Amino acid sequence: MTDKLKGKHFISTQDWSKEELELLFETAAEMKKDFKEKKRTPILTDKTLYMLFFFASTRTRTSFETGMTQLGGHGIFLSPDKTQISHGESPKDTAKILSRYGDGIAIRHCTYKVGNKYINEIAENADVPVINMQCDIYHPCQILADYMTIREKLGKDTRGLKIGVSWTSAPNYIRPLSVPQSLILLMPRFGLDVTLAYPPEFKLMPEIENQAKKNAEEAGVKFEIANEFDAAFKDADIVIPKSWGPLVHTEDEKEGLELIDKYPDWVCDERAMSLTKSDSIYMHPLPADRGKEVSDAVIDGPHSVIYDEAENRLHVQKALMALTM
Repeated sequence: MTDKLKGKHFISTQDWSKEELELLFETAAEMKKDFKEKKRTPILTDKTLYMLFFFASTRTRTSFETGMTQLGGHGIFLSPDKTQISHGESPKDTAKILSRYGDGIAIRHCTYKVGNKYINEIAENADVPVINMQCDIYHPCQILADYMTIREKLGKDTRGLKIGVSWTSAPNYIRPLSVPQSLILLMPRFGLDVTLAYPPEFKLMPEIENQAKKNAEEAGVKFEIANEFDAAFKDADIVIPKSWGPLVHTEDEKEGLELIDKYPDWVCDERAMSLTKSDSIYMHPLPADRGKEVSDAVIDGPHSVIYDEAENRLHVQKALMALTM
């Protein structure tokens, strides 16, 4: 295991070079092979990762904690309401103390206009690598798993593939912007043409859209934004339709939920998938709102690779921890 990335924070894929990311993907593939062959990989023996969750999780907690166990270390779950953070302890003090006790800090904090700032303040004061398990701006670990899955299904040379990232109508609560934002940032860097589709009120953060456009220009690929649902699906090799909130348009929850209900036809169903290429793949970070944003026929159908995608969270995160810790 190389030491070239030891101590490096992972807050956004933008912070890592394409070569560094390629090393991570190759390491993840090796670890997945070892996992399938039931080979032990005690690379992080006796090391500790502190996992601080401001928001509940299923895949994120289980994949990180399981990954640390398989690497020979220990993941400790921390909840703000069960720590001194709830009494106002500063990010600086939290970072300094956890750095002296353990070997890595991972944080999930999705509060809009708060989460990423908190993670960065921890990173500025930590003496160990800090991993972003999801914030209000980025979900980099999910997108690593997404790209690993695309490579497995469609080949390592992903240049020229079209990926459609589309908003979908999923009710009941306002979801973060972090998944689509991380998708449009990473995919162009590896040669994919990206079409981002959303209703007018569901824009992503302008600085992220601008950076995605710049990434695409530098890679010599396309980045397009459309306000028509079908644009993301037409002739696509990969589609990732999921919901997010109209947070750039309004931070009022009631207004946001009303806007979601305004577009009930933005649903990934068999008609939408018929617009894609015959060998296309459907992906979703989960949990998916079945029967609302996606039909059972699609999510359980022949195009769906959601369980492979979810499993790959384990492997990319093991690679990330092994390389940085």
